[in-house]
Amino acid sequence: MRIAIDIDSTLHHYWDVLSDAAHRRFGIELPYEEQFSWGITRLKPEQLDVCIAETHREDQIFRSQPYAGAVETVNAWHEAGHFVHITTHRPVDAHDATAKWLAHIGLRHDELYCSDDKVSRCRQIGIDLLIDDSPENLRRAVDAGITAATILHPWNRDVVEEEDILAATDWAGLAAALEARHEPLRRRAAVIGASPAGNVALRRT
Repeated sequence: MRIAIDIDSTLHHYWDVLSDAAHRRFGIELPYEEQFSWGITRLKPEQLDVCIAETHREDQIFRSQPYAGAVETVNAWHEAGHFVHITTHRPVDAHDATAKWLAHIGLRHDELYCSDDKVSRCRQIGIDLLIDDSPENLRRAVDAGITAATILHPWNRDVVEEEDILAATDWAGLAAALEARHEPLRRRAAVIGASPAGNVALRRT
């Protein structure tokens, strides 16, 4: 399979990084559990731009810790012969720092792409599966005939319920859900032991 994987809020928990920047810069709290939409209305657009730019500095990028099981799952898929395309909305000038971070955490991949339009790139290179947290990207992927999957967050629960999207609260559950649906992914190395039944949220049509 050809797999595209987002970074922020997909490979690592980005929200706390963004919230810390908003508090440090503007004294504004961004409670994770209250973020039910993709828009961040507590910040003015220019404030949000400042916070996002700060979180994508090299020093901030290198502080990020991947979600448990994310690196092992992606590496196993890659070792099984699947094409792994890392896709991010980070600006192009964050590419090199992001590439260094991916090497630092040991995540194997074939391509890293920084762009505001992930889905068009996915269609261009024949992606079969997109793992992303953005409701907009998930909907567009489904419309384009690309399998969509996500780590569950407050802002994407509605789209998971509305669309044919695989979702789980962690990478162990997500891997189990994806491998149950897609036989080629079952060939991955057995590096993730448990897939707790309680943390998989699926919608199938």
